[in-house]
Amino acid sequence: MQVSFRSTISALAIALCFEAAATDAAERPPEGVAPGIEKPLLIAPRPENGRNSEGDFIQLKDGRLLLVYSKFIGTGDHAPAELAGRYSSDGGRTWGNEDVQVIARKPGEANLMSVSLLRLQDDRIALFYVQKYESPPESRYPYLDYILMRTSADEGATWSEPTYVVPKEEPGYRVLNNDRVIQLKTGRLVVPLAIHYLPDWPKWQNSAQMICYLSDDQGKTWWPSKSILETELLAQEPGVVELKDDGLLMFCRSRDCQLVSRSDDRGDTWSSLQRSKISQPTTSPASIERIPSTGDLLLVWNNGNDPLASVQPVGRRPFTAAISKDEGTTWEHIQNLGTDPQGWYCYTAIEFVDDHVLLAHCEYPRLNSLQVTRVPIKWLYKSAEADDGEPEE
Repeated sequence: MQVSFRSTISALAIALCFEAAATDAAERPPEGVAPGIEKPLLIAPRPENGRNSEGDFIQLKDGRLLLVYSKFIGTGDHAPAELAGRYSSDGGRTWGNEDVQVIARKPGEANLMSVSLLRLQDDRIALFYVQKYESPPESRYPYLDYILMRTSADEGATWSEPTYVVPKEEPGYRVLNNDRVIQLKTGRLVVPLAIHYLPDWPKWQNSAQMICYLSDDQGKTWWPSKSILETELLAQEPGVVELKDDGLLMFCRSRDCQLVSRSDDRGDTWSSLQRSKISQPTTSPASIERIPSTGDLLLVWNNGNDPLASVQPVGRRPFTAAISKDEGTTWEHIQNLGTDPQGWYCYTAIEFVDDHVLLAHCEYPRLNSLQVTRVPIKWLYKSAEADDGEPEE
């Protein structure tokens, strides 16, 4: 095979441009950081590693924190990727510099990404992720995927063979965001999924079907929720949080707000998706988890309330936090964690460690770097601003 001089020069130019961009991301200090907020770790693009994103944390019994994330060769959502990790021995203040391989990509696997980590009630660690593979020739979408669960009984040193959350014999393209799987007080596992393509569909659907897969035996067996939610509004990337009355709140990415749904039977059935008062200028996911020390809900998303975002609503910014003391009906203490004009703040993992919360998220450039942000819990309550609106029913 002959390679032209022009092709060689073009490939070299692309490589040099990428290397320059990776160097810029690694050397560029974080911008628009609110006072009192720490930025202890940036995993920036490197040569032959174009993107690092979509991670989650787990606290180990020896006191360390493990952060597992998607380490890509390229930059696209379907680019080759494996699961890598970093450790912290001081509550997230500092992190190791070297990647640790967690799950390697095998032949036939196009991509591993979107990690959720849980400490199960039987004390094992559960690792959930998406494994993509190339579709058969007759498919109308180039990739299909499996939703997989592995467990570790030795604090992440080794992992079991995968269990299929959705049966292997039911192909499709389903999205599971990072840090989305939860275990209820009863022990039930809930995996919220967005179905964008099934083999008998005429094409890929931008607005997905929302469904939850459930397990009452620590992930040995799974079944789908009775409800499959659809809407004429855009619906993508669902998340779920357990409420104090044992109900569940689902939140989904849409065009200018988060859509919400509720379940009163531990995820078997769900109300129809409705618009909420969690507004945003661009389509972007949100994250909601309960603060252990206060019992309130923490919301992290992009509310658009900064001058540049309102003038030019491109990207996912600013990086905003809010507190709910009434189980998601209203939100207060609304304040920006970050206002980088080039920020793409999204795909946030949340972990509470002592009197701080750790956030692992994309920031700059675009979706290609994984940034860890460390925030004092008391900082989240310093603003008295409140949204007096209620979700529309």
